Amino acid sequence: MGKSPADEDEAALFRAAVRGVRPLPRAATPPAVKPARPSARFTRADRAAVLEESLGGVADDPALAPGDELTFRRPAVQPTVLRRLRRGEYRVQREIDLHGLTVVEAKAALRAFLVEALESGVQCVRIVHGKGLRSGPRGPVLKAAVSGLLRRSGAVLAYVSARPVDGGSGALYVLLAAR
Repeated sequence: MGKSPADEDEAALFRAAVRGVRPLPRAATPPAVKPARPSARFTRADRAAVLEESLGGVADDPALAPGDELTFRRPAVQPTVLRRLRRGEYRVQREIDLHGLTVVEAKAALRAFLVEALESGVQCVRIVHGKGLRSGPRGPVLKAAVSGLLRRSGAVLAYVSARPVDGGSGALYVLLAAR
């Protein structure tokens, strides 16, 4: 099949329009750069640890050992108050024993206990969490969960591990803010 006269006219018009046009010089193409390999933000072990911590309530302080004593005070609380609390000079008005509870159950029970104590105007409570001797390599799970919850509670002014007669490092004296 031959070209129609209209196609030939269009080709002639195109050639006339581009007459005198020269191609641009070829730009040197930069060498191909291999993209950097993506680096994983988490290894499989890190992901497993994060999952275990979120589900199991792993210790807030990984260095916490079964016999370690806990101490915490808000900046506004005087060191003398902490010393008196450590000596057992505040009268314990309420007590809760969290032995045998899972972390989730213990946290719920502790929250309810603290709310009731605050509503009753209680100043000092004892929380028995155990020493974590049977927790194995995970360390004292309840002890760490209780410590973390108390540190985040604005109603808690200070806490220390109890005297040996009251449970030692398996219990806490907790000083609550007055309502």
